[in-house]
Amino acid sequence: MNRAAARLPISGAVALLVPLAACGPAPEGARVPPVTAAPAGSTTTAPTAATEKGAGYAGHGADSVSPEVLARFAPPPLPAGVSRRIQAMLDVRAPIGSRVSPDGKTLFFAWNVTGTLQIWRTDGPKNFPVQITGGEDVTRLGEITPDGKWLVVTRDRKGEENPGLYLVSAVAPAGAPLEAIQHLPKVQTHLQFVSEDGKWIYFRANDRKPDSYAVYRYEIATRKKELVFGEDGLWSVADQRVLSGNRTLLLAKATGALTSELWEWDEGAKKLTPVFGQGEKAEYRAVYASTPGELVVSTPKFGDFRRLYRAKPTGKALEPEDVTAITPDAKHDVSSFHFDEPRKVLYYTTNERGYTRPHALDGKTYAEKRLPEIATVPGVAEDHVTFGAASWDGRFVVVHASAARHPATSFVLDWRTQKLTQWVTPSTPEIDTSKFAVATLESYPARDGTAIPMFVRRPESCARDAGDRRDPCPVVVHFHGGPEGQSMAGFSTYGQVFVDAGFVWVEPNVRGSDGYGKRWLDADNGPKRLSVITDIEDAAKHVRAAFAVAGKAPKVGVMGGSYGGYSTLVAMTKFAGAFDAGVANVGMSNLLTFLQNTAPYRRALRASEYGDPDKDRAALLELSPITYIDKVNAPLLLIQGASDPRVPIGEAIQMHAALEKKGATTKMIVFPDEGHGTQKRENKVLEIGHTLDWFESHLKAKPAAP
Repeated sequence: MNRAAARLPISGAVALLVPLAACGPAPEGARVPPVTAAPAGSTTTAPTAATEKGAGYAGHGADSVSPEVLARFAPPPLPAGVSRRIQAMLDVRAPIGSRVSPDGKTLFFAWNVTGTLQIWRTDGPKNFPVQITGGEDVTRLGEITPDGKWLVVTRDRKGEENPGLYLVSAVAPAGAPLEAIQHLPKVQTHLQFVSEDGKWIYFRANDRKPDSYAVYRYEIATRKKELVFGEDGLWSVADQRVLSGNRTLLLAKATGALTSELWEWDEGAKKLTPVFGQGEKAEYRAVYASTPGELVVSTPKFGDFRRLYRAKPTGKALEPEDVTAITPDAKHDVSSFHFDEPRKVLYYTTNERGYTRPHALDGKTYAEKRLPEIATVPGVAEDHVTFGAASWDGRFVVVHASAARHPATSFVLDWRTQKLTQWVTPSTPEIDTSKFAVATLESYPARDGTAIPMFVRRPESCARDAGDRRDPCPVVVHFHGGPEGQSMAGFSTYGQVFVDAGFVWVEPNVRGSDGYGKRWLDADNGPKRLSVITDIEDAAKHVRAAFAVAGKAPKVGVMGGSYGGYSTLVAMTKFAGAFDAGVANVGMSNLLTFLQNTAPYRRALRASEYGDPDKDRAALLELSPITYIDKVNAPLLLIQGASDPRVPIGEAIQMHAALEKKGATTKMIVFPDEGHGTQKRENKVLEIGHTLDWFESHLKAKPAAP
């Protein structure tokens, strides 16, 4: 089966530095509601001529902008003191993406010790790890073959999000070179699964058409690839099975940002058969169950939250009589799930208001299986407990645990012995994480009375009971990406950087965020966003009132990346005056030009979230920050990666030009070798450092002259 199958969108559970959530998952989406009028009492201005034309730049990527522009906006060096603080935090790190070898004796994982994510291995619990891959390009672990001889890894260049797929020896003592399976310019190549016999590597790629994914298989022995499935559409392999020597693929065809149809592809007969979801726009994730002819499905269709069900193929929309619930009817989502290869254990996690809880079920009876209490391990807490992949025979499974005051710690659970063993200890050199701020779950009222959840981290000197303060602490409000993302509790060196600098760190989960049910998630789809975008301004109003000291309101900054960058631009334009300074990282300035120029494989799915460029043109312009450029009255910093395929660099350039023309206090930084957020250590330092320096300059009172 596909050992990485059915992972649901879950945001930032173990955030380290620069947790830049994507501008929506790719390739999955939501329905497009009809055009609605602006909410009563909303303040808008007519779209300018420039935004009405929806033009001004074309394309995306580093080749869409001149070298002169890249040189003009190159990041300047930081003050030494600022740089040192960021460098120290970058040394706090933990492994991710772990895989255990078939014999349970070796753990492979990705780690950014070198400054860029690379693959490492350790040959025993708490042994010194050995680096397997290197270089300047981010490399991630996809799978280990059933014989334990090969690792399948993915590597991207300069944040282009056109990764390639590679083989590297898992047993060579040192220096084994990577061998390309496929890495093509302007093509995405994504691992889907490795066959249970270790013969084939299945992957998908948009090399035939930029807005469609074909499925291929690569034979390890001969190093040859062949096309398996090539129909147009945004296809991925949800799972697979072999019966009587014939392989059947369970295919998901994305129909929107979160919605999909399920189909079966019979490799031998070359036959495509509908499973369910056809003719509707519903969110489904599915894998084959241990019982023949049955699937395990995650969907919020029959309630407000995602739940696991048993279901049989119907070839049409699923109805209540077609499913049997596996997990309880609860006020929280099933956030991820997967079977082990033998389908002995079904692993799933729940997202309980920003905290992640683990569960395991018997693969046949779906009875709850007892998991060891990780909280009994000295120094380990459980804000988030998640599962990695199980070993091929199902005996071992990787478990990760993290909390506000320690990064993710890796364990391996041996089901045969019921023993949980810690394998990798996170690194925290010169940083006392026991003093990190613990996020408190609070809320603020939207103007219609809706309670908006938010996590708040405060410096000790800014605690609510710190009665000797004369002035309020400055506040930074951080909006997550997505928009189907979620800010969560737990470990965050990013947030701690600002806490250490004396800022209160606030992370709202406005309507449209994941984790609070489908009605909350769908509240901002298409033009409906006009009715809830005011959640952004209401956050500032609440902070100024609730965090005031002796009647004096705090200075309030706003920031975010991706959709959070868009939220920042909205905050500084449409709601000018609500915030005192802003930093927008890879944010959309014009939703119309964004949809026209984002990568083809994303365009249709992002339109399902924001609106149709033709039908919803007026709403898209009304929701575009650049429409309100004349209202800007506070300092705004723009940060952008030149290679970004999601939010093109043109979005930042046109916004900066408009700000300069208005005479606003503004600055733009462009990283020529990054895409949708920074990956390289030196660039992370510059990105975070300039953000911090911007808020230090514009939110803190200047000392009086002597």
